[in-house]
Amino acid sequence: MRHVIVPEDLTASEVEAVFAISRDLQEKHDAGRRDALLPGRVLALVFEKPSLRTRVSFQAAMAHLGGTSLFMGADTGFASSRESIADFGRVLSEYVDAIVCRSKAHDTITQLAAVSSVPVINGLSDYCHPCQALADLYTLRQRVGRVAGLTLAFVGDGNNVARSLAVLCGQLGMRFVLAAPAAYQFDAAFRDHLRTLLPDAAVVETEDPVAAVKDAAVVYTDVWASMGQEREQAARLRAFAPYQVNAALMRHCPDALFMHCLPARRGEEVTDEVIDGPQSVVVEEAANRMHVQKGLLAWLLGHR
Repeated sequence: MRHVIVPEDLTASEVEAVFAISRDLQEKHDAGRRDALLPGRVLALVFEKPSLRTRVSFQAAMAHLGGTSLFMGADTGFASSRESIADFGRVLSEYVDAIVCRSKAHDTITQLAAVSSVPVINGLSDYCHPCQALADLYTLRQRVGRVAGLTLAFVGDGNNVARSLAVLCGQLGMRFVLAAPAAYQFDAAFRDHLRTLLPDAAVVETEDPVAAVKDAAVVYTDVWASMGQEREQAARLRAFAPYQVNAALMRHCPDALFMHCLPARRGEEVTDEVIDGPQSVVVEEAANRMHVQKGLLAWLLGHR
């Protein structure tokens, strides 16, 4: 029994195995076929935060696989004073076959996984977003045919998505470049962790967005202020204004794909011209959340 709480919970070879299952299931999906690999299985979705892509993609994935899902919001009392996370997790894992948790605090998910007798998948925390990063590199593989040796330039905050992509890029042999103001780059603890985990990973941080995107296969951005950072909104808008992904920046990498995990604040981190333009693959990227999560669920629950 395995959990996927951070990207490094999967080895590079295991990521490739998940991608292979995902690709097979996607090809069958596109041909109108749904393989019921998980009949009778139940997936619990325990969410503290709002969600469109994560919630619907997991629910649709489980339906396609022949199972069912239960969405559990604040009314269940998760991470509240109603009962401990330990009691909640031990009981819930007696009812279901896997749990997806989307939480405000990463430690909440690790506590849940520590007591769960079924696989726990991180559906987003303040520290990382492994399912998003998996879908992103799966999309790049589909589009380009490979990922090793390519460069992904992340222009924006060194946040949960950036951390996840830095790890996964390192695992799969990609160069990762973060372009952000110095105060919003990776913290020392994460840098140390990355060097220990992947000493040969090509990870670069810069304050120059133009230098970051040159030779990039992917230009990626995300909102400048994530959920829970609303009080920092004004300061972040000022700090990140020079880091907007717009047509002028994309002219430095005319062959690069544009990605965004969504939802986007159009006119802030990205312009309409880019997100709706010919280099953008944001809808395909979002669609692949479902396909990759089908592969991940099938792999975790024994279809290998």
